[in-house]
Amino acid sequence: MTDSSLPADLRVAVVTGAGSGIGRAVARLMLADGYKVALAGRREAQLLETADGHPDALAVPCDVTVPDDVARLFAEVRLRWGRVDVLFNNAGVFGPAGDVGEIGVDEWEATLRVNVTGSMLCAAEAVRAMKDQQPQGGRIINNGSISAHSPRPRSVAYTVTKHAMTGLTKSIELDGRAFGITCGQIDIGNTRTEIMDTIGVGSGALQADGSRKVEPMFPVEDAARAVLMMANMPATTSVGSLVVTAAGMPFVGRG
Repeated sequence: MTDSSLPADLRVAVVTGAGSGIGRAVARLMLADGYKVALAGRREAQLLETADGHPDALAVPCDVTVPDDVARLFAEVRLRWGRVDVLFNNAGVFGPAGDVGEIGVDEWEATLRVNVTGSMLCAAEAVRAMKDQQPQGGRIINNGSISAHSPRPRSVAYTVTKHAMTGLTKSIELDGRAFGITCGQIDIGNTRTEIMDTIGVGSGALQADGSRKVEPMFPVEDAARAVLMMANMPATTSVGSLVVTAAGMPFVGRG
């Protein structure tokens, strides 16, 4: 039930993976834009660092692979603010490096649990909230990757999850139409975050021909601006897919 003392122009967002990287940058930008923002992630200290004492931030420790954690996250948001207008489904891991014959099934399943099942669980709770609330509707933004279009070498688990994210996005968009729910996917390439160090973008990322190449990166704040643009589109508009990359990175023509 919405608190009648809350403003009529209330905008409420849930950001997963908000303790670092793209999630942190998006959460901070949405707070600056006037959103009430629930910050979700496994480590409370990092969430509190993201919030930096902002009065409109709500830090909720949450493992997106645990259904009870996800249900509690959205229950806390609805108790505090009465609705969910935007979900940025961002929590994810890169997973094991290797080809399909080299990685273990446990590593494979762990990557799918976070990147696919975790995203599904969060989207499911968001959709339920968006159907129930008045006015009805909302927007889900799934963080894919340019790996949803073209893989890096030795990234089979991650690449499969990001292709699956595209199917999740399109299905939510289709099924949400009757309820005013839109769903889009942002595919980001080489924004400057911790994961770029993991795959060696700044020191020499593995290329399709076996060579290594230092690739350009762009500020994470600019990636966050693209997410905010999607979030702030009018309800009459759906942004189904948006690709944002560092200028000059080997994506178009990759391979």
